[in-house]
Amino acid sequence: MKLNKQIQLLIPAIFLIGCLTACTAQQNDPIPAHDSFTIESAETSETRQINVYLPPGYSESGTTHYPVIYMPDGGIREDFPHIANTIDQAIVAGEMQAVLLVGIENTERRRDMTGPTEVAEDRKIAKEVGGSAAFRAFIASELMPRINAEYRVSDDTGIIGESAAALFIVETFFLQPDLFDKYIAISPALWWNNHELVRLAGTRLQKYPGMDIDLYLSSATETDIVPHVAQLAKVLDESSPDGLRWTYEVHTELQHNTTYRALSPIILRQFYPVNK
Repeated sequence: MKLNKQIQLLIPAIFLIGCLTACTAQQNDPIPAHDSFTIESAETSETRQINVYLPPGYSESGTTHYPVIYMPDGGIREDFPHIANTIDQAIVAGEMQAVLLVGIENTERRRDMTGPTEVAEDRKIAKEVGGSAAFRAFIASELMPRINAEYRVSDDTGIIGESAAALFIVETFFLQPDLFDKYIAISPALWWNNHELVRLAGTRLQKYPGMDIDLYLSSATETDIVPHVAQLAKVLDESSPDGLRWTYEVHTELQHNTTYRALSPIILRQFYPVNK
C-alpha cells in the first residue's frame, strides 16, 4: 500500500454531467494495428464492437501467453488509440511487459458505466442509467471467454479507465473483485448515487478478508471527485484486506481532461514492469 499524502487543492465544482462524459480530449492519434470483431451480446441485448491490440512479436512468439488489459471507452474514436499507442511505445522501449489490450467500444456509455441510483439528479444525465451489472456480465460471460479462446492470454487480467469508466472499475472491485487482478481507476466519478461506493466500502471490504489484487486510485483538480476518492483511500487505509496492494495519488497539477493521458503511461509501466 502506498498513500500519497499530497495536500489536496479544491477548485469550483465541475459541471456534474461532465464527470460522466468522455472527458479525455481526443487528439488525432494514429490508429495502431489491431484486430476488430463484434459480439452479439445477450447480456446487453445489442451488438458490441471490440478492438484488440497485439504486442510486437505476438505472431512469432509460439506458445507464449500474455497478460491482458481490458478497457471501457475502447472505441477507435475513443481512448483505444492513445492507450494502445502508449502500450506499444513502452513495450518497444523495453519499459513494459508485452500485453494484449482489449478495447470495448461504447454504445450507451452512461448506462453501462453506472450502477443503480436513488438520486433524481443522477437519472437526468441520460435516458437510461444503472446498467453496469449487465455490462459487467457481458465482460465476464461473453467477452472474456471469447478472448481466452481466440488469443494467447495468461490468467493475469487488468482493467483501466477514467472518470465514469473508473467508477465502473471501482464498482467492479467491490462487487466482483475476482474478475480482474489489476484495477486502474483514474479520477473515478465516485459521487454517483450519493457516493454509495465510498459509504459502503468498509462493509464490503469485510467480505474479502484476503485478496491478491493491485488497485490504483487517483484524482486531479476536480471538486466533485477529490473528496470522495480521498475518503475511499481513508477507508482502505483503515480496512484494507490482506493481499490488497493499493495506491492513491493526488495530482493537483492535472485537470479532469488531462489526467488520463498524463498518468496512464506511468501507471502502466508500474503495473507491468519488464522484470516481473
